[in-house]
Amino acid sequence: MSRLIHHYARILNVLLGISVALLVLPVTLQMIARYTPLIPAWIWTEEMARFLFIWMVMLGAMIGVREATHFEVDVLPELAPRTDAILRIVSMIFVLVFALVFVWYGYAFLMFGWNQTSELAELPMGFIFVAWPLTGVTWVVFGIQRLLHDIRIVRFGPTAEDLVREERDLGRGSLI
Repeated sequence: MSRLIHHYARILNVLLGISVALLVLPVTLQMIARYTPLIPAWIWTEEMARFLFIWMVMLGAMIGVREATHFEVDVLPELAPRTDAILRIVSMIFVLVFALVFVWYGYAFLMFGWNQTSELAELPMGFIFVAWPLTGVTWVVFGIQRLLHDIRIVRFGPTAEDLVREERDLGRGSLI
């Protein structure tokens, strides 16, 4: 299961890179059209930029929970591994509650927009609204993985493999 989650995270990273790269195109077209007469002012570029920006933010938030870089503020000095794991567990519980809110209300949001289309490009709005529940579900998956890892550290202490894995896959630092 850990390998599947790892591959899912890699796919999210690739999609994030693609969304950032694609976002450059409509924004550049908007800037050129606004300040020069070289190309006409296309209205669809604003809508496309907004949609890509939404997905970029949501993908970044998903990856941020995976790598412990989202919701992270270091206010305490480096703590003992078990103490740090306990703080991460408490923080992750709050993140998981917030993720469940995203799943619950995100699903309602998705159902609200399922049959709607965007005004200019006439894209199905379900493609945009699905970002919220998908983000919540992804946070739950990544959060549970991090939570189980930290529970194991609290119970048995960190192993050398845990420290290497934490550096490589799950990020470093407390979530508080």
